[in-house]
Amino acid sequence: MKKLSAASKAYLVFVFVILYAPILYLIFYSFNSGGTMNSFESFTWEHYAAVFEDSRLIVILLNTVIVALLSGLIATIIGTLGAIGIVSLKDKKMRNTLLSLNNILIVSPDVVIGASFLILFTMIGVKLGFASVLVSHVAFSVPIVVLMVLPKLLEMNTSLIDAARDLGATKRDVLLRVILPYISPGIFAGFFMALTYSLDDFAVTFFVTGNGFSTLSVEIYSMARAGISLTVNAISGLVFAVTLLIVIGYYFINKRSKSATTEGQR
Repeated sequence: MKKLSAASKAYLVFVFVILYAPILYLIFYSFNSGGTMNSFESFTWEHYAAVFEDSRLIVILLNTVIVALLSGLIATIIGTLGAIGIVSLKDKKMRNTLLSLNNILIVSPDVVIGASFLILFTMIGVKLGFASVLVSHVAFSVPIVVLMVLPKLLEMNTSLIDAARDLGATKRDVLLRVILPYISPGIFAGFFMALTYSLDDFAVTFFVTGNGFSTLSVEIYSMARAGISLTVNAISGLVFAVTLLIVIGYYFINKRSKSATTEGQR
């Protein structure tokens, strides 16, 4: 691999500083006993303690995690099967049309998706709450999973499938023992991306969440409108830490999967 020049490294450092500086600034003041973000007085855990003492916040946090895990899992199943279906299409025009429709959903603004789901749920009489949020999160996560799984499917050598069939494998065996193990890195990537998008989403959730049910992004927005509280910093710090752990976990899973694939090819 070609080494980066000093200028390239400096540019990358500059970009990452811009990206991470606001987050680190927010987390830094989550330990401030002063109660404001104007000056740091002394170190304290009180804002984190306030988060865990607030049972309503804990329920909202659990709601957010449950919706993220469920939507990520459902979207991964639907998106993986959808990607396999698209790749298996012999009609190239139809395949390109479906890929274009998938891409349109990805680039569509969240506000449009949220408003569309709100109108749809209102028209068909679906009560806004857990189900409406879950369905919406699954809907905007499926195209992401499709895009993460497709490259692995396209790079897969079809002779593997032919060899399995020649050896007497059924369609189910080919799917479970050949295709899915080969594309598992893409499936894991799709799941973690869907999980992250669900945790991060505000706009769509804001439209489809109802009374009595809320997620963390919507709650933080409401708290920020009521006035800056360092409890918001503490919650954001916790979410950032969890997301960081998820990414690190995905990195090690992906690394282990690549090592297993490399050893299997030897």
